[in-house]
Amino acid sequence: METIIFNRDGIDRAAQLLQEGELVAFPTETVYGLGARADQASAVAKVFEAKGRPSDNPLIVHIADRQQLEELVEEVSDLAIQLMDHFWPGPLTIIFPLKSGAVADNVTGGKTTVAIRMPNNALALELIRKTHLPLVGPSANLSTKPSPTSVEHILADFKGLIAGVLAAETDLTEIGVESTVVYPHDGQVDILRPGMITKSMIEELGISANYLSEATQLSHLEVASPGVKYSHYSPKQPVVYVASPWTVQEWQEHIGEVSDKIGLLAGEDLVENLSSLPQVVATYSWGEAEDIRNATRNLYAGLRYLERTNCDKIYVQGLENSEKASAFINRVTKASSIVL
Repeated sequence: METIIFNRDGIDRAAQLLQEGELVAFPTETVYGLGARADQASAVAKVFEAKGRPSDNPLIVHIADRQQLEELVEEVSDLAIQLMDHFWPGPLTIIFPLKSGAVADNVTGGKTTVAIRMPNNALALELIRKTHLPLVGPSANLSTKPSPTSVEHILADFKGLIAGVLAAETDLTEIGVESTVVYPHDGQVDILRPGMITKSMIEELGISANYLSEATQLSHLEVASPGVKYSHYSPKQPVVYVASPWTVQEWQEHIGEVSDKIGLLAGEDLVENLSSLPQVVATYSWGEAEDIRNATRNLYAGLRYLERTNCDKIYVQGLENSEKASAFINRVTKASSIVL
């Protein structure tokens, strides 16, 4: 199969392929999604097969307007309306009670709930509208691998295996990690997966919010976030996350004691200070060390870049533990074999 790269001029053909049950990756503000029509079980099955994704791992459904939402869910609570009014379109996925038969059975992993979001990306919204269907859109990567934030990442995993890719107008997606996932119920909002939309941002609306740990979710899988049961984001090399605020000297001393060839994902200052060490064979800089937004945007791109080098291990510099850094810390911790 030829994988066609579409720009905005080719969006009608991309929509036609989706209508025909084919897979087309599309950009969002978070990461690229692997699109398929959400109402057709055979199309959804192609997503699971292409990704190597377990079939009990539910998929997020992407919509372009509130009318599509009404066709998919049994009820929209006042809490959900508040969240949508403030954060949609945007990087927020909301868990709703599913209207029976509204999506293919294999979308929800056997749950009676469905995860839905409206992406804040003009190309994604236009594609959904032209397809005239809600689209599933899990990250367009092989299961467990770092999520894709560029066309290059998708082709590395799926060239010749999917029908097409709708290319964003920027090299990397804007945010670089997946959406925040929330479950509004009983007057409060449970945050199932951290992302750019934080607890404080939700609480500013006068809504009670709390993070629900993965352990708690796994004990009550009916409301678990997509992806919570399985490992994610890992390149082929082991990842070492240096969460401790090491000085340059501490970094130098630690690297001096290892025999591995090291790939370094870090801020520019640390990259400059360590790149001359013989153990450091590859580097990727996200810019200023404490630039949380840029570090997050470049996390998956950096992991994928270093994976293609001859390093034995990938070391990632930590960010200061803060709410704004929670998405970065969550993703890199899940990717890591060792946390120092």
